[in-house]
Amino acid sequence: MKKFMDENFLLSNKVAVRLYNDYAKNMPIYDYHCHLSTKEIYENKRYRNITESWLYGDHYKWRAMRSNGIDEKYITGDAGDYEKFLAWSKTVPMTLGNPLYHWTHLELQRYFDIYEVLNENTAEKIWEKANILIQGEGFSARDLIVKSNVKVICTTDDPTDTLEYHQKLKEDKDFNVKVLPAFRPDNSLEINKEGYIPWIKKLELVSGQTITNYNELLRALENRIQFFHAVGCRISDHSLTYVPYEETSKEEAAVIFEKALKGEIIDKEEENKYKTFTLYFLGTKYSELGWTMQLHIGAMRNNNTRMFSKLGGDTGFDSINDSVIAYPLSRLLDSLAKEDALPKSILYTLNPKDNYVIASMLGNFQGSGIPGKIQFGSGWWYNDNRDGMIEQMKALANCGLLSKFIGMLTDSRSFLSYTRHEYFRRILCNFIGEWVENGEFPYDIDLLGKIVQDISFNNAKNYFSIEF
Repeated sequence: MKKFMDENFLLSNKVAVRLYNDYAKNMPIYDYHCHLSTKEIYENKRYRNITESWLYGDHYKWRAMRSNGIDEKYITGDAGDYEKFLAWSKTVPMTLGNPLYHWTHLELQRYFDIYEVLNENTAEKIWEKANILIQGEGFSARDLIVKSNVKVICTTDDPTDTLEYHQKLKEDKDFNVKVLPAFRPDNSLEINKEGYIPWIKKLELVSGQTITNYNELLRALENRIQFFHAVGCRISDHSLTYVPYEETSKEEAAVIFEKALKGEIIDKEEENKYKTFTLYFLGTKYSELGWTMQLHIGAMRNNNTRMFSKLGGDTGFDSINDSVIAYPLSRLLDSLAKEDALPKSILYTLNPKDNYVIASMLGNFQGSGIPGKIQFGSGWWYNDNRDGMIEQMKALANCGLLSKFIGMLTDSRSFLSYTRHEYFRRILCNFIGEWVENGEFPYDIDLLGKIVQDISFNNAKNYFSIEF
């Protein structure tokens, strides 16, 4: 029996052990998609206790606690931080088989040097030890980033964001980690959502432009893209519940937009036409500037109306959509490729049924002298577990080039989540090591080591147009 989460955790063969320890372990982190607070980074936030740094905003943990019958008071409610920590401690043993069990203990081990298993009996001791460390040196937001060997962080930012803290960080010569915005214009697409018109008004204010027609909307969006670019942005991001595509024209989209401004009903076909042309327009602008476009496909959000009304979005009530994506995704990408305006793109699917749809789609649009121009994004959200990561890499390897994969991202709001890169790298090394051990690939350690280091960091460094 192996020791619980020892130095060879997830490494089941000798090749994997060598690949991880000699090649992957000490590679820097390129965190090209996350939800960290730039304000907290700039202000170098210090945390009162482990609950604040660990449980606040972590809807993965919140879902598990709800499933364990924990009252909402101890999750997002007004219970004290120690009570919330105890509630999580009671839940951890019940997460057997969930990546949360591994993530929890990796975070305790790597940041707090705590190797005890967290449960109701050990909670008080772990609480006290962790909090003594947190109140000392080395546990501020910036400390945790530096300790994790992070070189680049790309946050997620609405076009109406002032990017105040990004600009301040850009001028801060004492912090050497690149912290850049990523342009997330989801609100510009959601023409049927209740907050759409108020968002348009906000866009008017920050762009300094009136928006009374579709041309003015597109000019305002381009204005914000240029502003983001000046601050250092080189990545966009779109969260798509499904992939919208309807043959349309700019003139049709303009009519639909003007109907929305008048408060008229927009049917589903019209919504899809508006979204199609707006996405096309945005894609052309990304291509002109050399940006990368990310499409996160398949999250069905805010399913629980009562809890959404009470807590808002991103609180643990999202799940996987099962819409058909092959045809609309193909046509959307092709509409840009026909005009030689398809930017570097990363395609993520939340539904693993679409792994081979995405993996096979990549090859349709590769080229331009860019290795892996169209990427299959890492196992995302409900797939950033061992099985999900392996299945994503299998599909990519079977249909394309795993060696050109840009690897893992954190996709988190917590500064303690960087251990997910270690989790991914161990799984990657074991995945490749098994091929070698089984005689399916030669034991060329120089080649294997280079591939592992490329996927861990170098491919991302070379893929994105970001200097550091």
